[in-house]
Amino acid sequence: MGLQQIALDLFNDINFNDKKFQTSLFFIIFNPLYWNFGARLEYYTKAVSTLCFNNKKFAVYVFSLTVFTLGLFRDEIYRAALMDQPTSPYLDNALLKLIGVAAFGWGSTLVLSSMYKLGIVGTYLGDHFGFLFDERIVDFPFNVCDNPMYDGSTLCFLGTALFYGKPAGLFASALVYTMYQIVLLIEEPFTAKIYSKRAAKKSQ
Repeated sequence: MGLQQIALDLFNDINFNDKKFQTSLFFIIFNPLYWNFGARLEYYTKAVSTLCFNNKKFAVYVFSLTVFTLGLFRDEIYRAALMDQPTSPYLDNALLKLIGVAAFGWGSTLVLSSMYKLGIVGTYLGDHFGFLFDERIVDFPFNVCDNPMYDGSTLCFLGTALFYGKPAGLFASALVYTMYQIVLLIEEPFTAKIYSKRAAKKSQ
């Protein structure tokens, strides 16, 4: 059997009509757009800081709490949605389960270690609130990949999909990866702009 037929069989095993799965896909798309455009709104208008009594640090923590909560909700909906999805015989084997566990473990390591290095303020786009690092972090996990939070999160989704043998999880993981690549096109140039503005001010 060819790879094209296997891919087609995997795709046909996905129940796109399932409401939980639809909700999961919605939050996979919505969450990264929320934290990027929410942080950018703060940068231009100070809306979150204003609501937080003009306390920028408090505003970062409030914003972080909303992002973190949405992330937990997204992850739980994803897990619950997979339980209602068909299991593929192509994926339901011990080797892929082991690979899934390894992917989830490595992804979690990337996410947690990057959060440890960045702290809450750095993790949740604190630079958009005016909190900038003095220098770029270059040690682990940033010496392994440029975006360990996004790469690690993608691996966690993929690991879960492989462990449970769910084609729907592979589709969702691909969407997670795609959304992160899209937001990086938005996020990275804007972050570079924030730091270049500070550098310009220092040089005056």
